[in-house]
Amino acid sequence: MNADKAAFSRRDFLKLSGLGLLGLFVPNMPLRAAGFPLNLFFEDAFDSQQGRITSRLIWLYDKPSFNGNRVKMYWRDSVLSITSATVSEDVSDYNRIWYEIGNEGFAYSGTMQPVRTLLVVPVNNISATGALGEVSVPFTDAHERADAGAPVAYRMYYETVHWVMSAAAGSDGKIWYQVLDDKWNKLYYAPGEHIRLLPDDELAPLSTEIPDADKKIQVRLNDQLLFAYENDSPVFVTRTATGAVLRSGTYTTPTGLFMTYHKRPTRHMAAGDITASGYDLPGVPWVMYITESGISLHGTYWHNDFGHPKSHGCVNLSPSAAKWLFRWTSPVVKPNEQFAYKTKGTLVEIVN
Repeated sequence: MNADKAAFSRRDFLKLSGLGLLGLFVPNMPLRAAGFPLNLFFEDAFDSQQGRITSRLIWLYDKPSFNGNRVKMYWRDSVLSITSATVSEDVSDYNRIWYEIGNEGFAYSGTMQPVRTLLVVPVNNISATGALGEVSVPFTDAHERADAGAPVAYRMYYETVHWVMSAAAGSDGKIWYQVLDDKWNKLYYAPGEHIRLLPDDELAPLSTEIPDADKKIQVRLNDQLLFAYENDSPVFVTRTATGAVLRSGTYTTPTGLFMTYHKRPTRHMAAGDITASGYDLPGVPWVMYITESGISLHGTYWHNDFGHPKSHGCVNLSPSAAKWLFRWTSPVVKPNEQFAYKTKGTLVEIVN
């Protein structure tokens, strides 16, 4: 075992996988050198770490198990401080990670999106073609005007990505950003301090020295894992949540060979998209389409329950994993372009 792998302890594994951060595995390289998302802002994985509740409600338990005693209830979009991650004793569970919420109790990780509250300094000078912005707080609302009292069009969540088209002075005297709803081609407004503009180097392609013909993504449905290969060697692995049999129908992810021929850094998935199935999901980040019917690999913010089928056909990934793959695959989407659509892309093999 090399020094880099030895330095990555079991405790680190549990912490990072529990936060949805364990996405990369690069042989003979420090994990951070490959774009490992830990320490993007903080040295301590749990410094200012929060969790946003993604389901209608959750219970905290007195131990990391659904067999524990319920101690407190929280509703959707409540934001709680996560102080550590631990593993349940039930080895049969596909997701054994639980979050400790201070002295209050333990919450199941699958129903909490790991978030932080990172206020930014907004700018007035937005490119004429727009700029990509990532929500940097647990959630913020998109209003019809640059006014907190104006009607709310929809809620934008942490690590969702949106096109910022311009800056405007809000009724509060602060800078607000005009954001594009790319599904309905409408413009709304959100506080600028809640949206981090993404620099070009954060969008730059990865592993450009490797020909695209030597790259491959493999999705293993039975294992709910995604691997990325360069020259037949794995360089990336992450958990997924693929298509499931749901009460509303059967949405299993198709097997076979595909290409990431159509890519968008953001997409509002709503009624009218085959994979939306009645949902309204603005700002879905890092979308890589592989079929004309809308099946794609993309970031996910409405759950954190990877390792088990639960989607409407798409390959759900954590936002950080989807972002890495978006940069690693072809075609390349330039920073000022809303999409890239080509006849070819990176090979995607989906197997049982």
